[in-house]
Amino acid sequence: MKHINQATSIQLLQLARQAADNAYAPYSKFKVGAALLTDNGKYFTGCNVENASYGLTLCAERNAIANMVANGHKKFVALAIHAREGTKCYPCGACRQWLYEFGKDADIIVENDSLEPIVTSTIELLPNAFGPENL
Repeated sequence: MKHINQATSIQLLQLARQAADNAYAPYSKFKVGAALLTDNGKYFTGCNVENASYGLTLCAERNAIANMVANGHKKFVALAIHAREGTKCYPCGACRQWLYEFGKDADIIVENDSLEPIVTSTIELLPNAFGPENL
């Protein structure tokens, strides 16, 4: 990990697990939580919030980032994603774009209830990304 140590990684994963408990997933039953650490040491969490109109569902990662921005922060250095069940829960395409916008050099940790954490980075998830520097 480039930006955080093992203790911070464990803290992020614990917060992501707690956030997953708050997920609203009555349709898919797929509960996801995310926790991020800003560049100035603040933690923010988010969970997925489903909607009967599936396209309006909000993923945990974007929810955590929106929470960060709503609280006056604009950059994160690490983000953990925890899914209650299933396979590896890598961010969807829309979330990857949000990750790049607010944490293009961030450490990303992915886990579920039966999977050891996997560490990657935003740039590994979205190589050759389009971002503010392209405008």
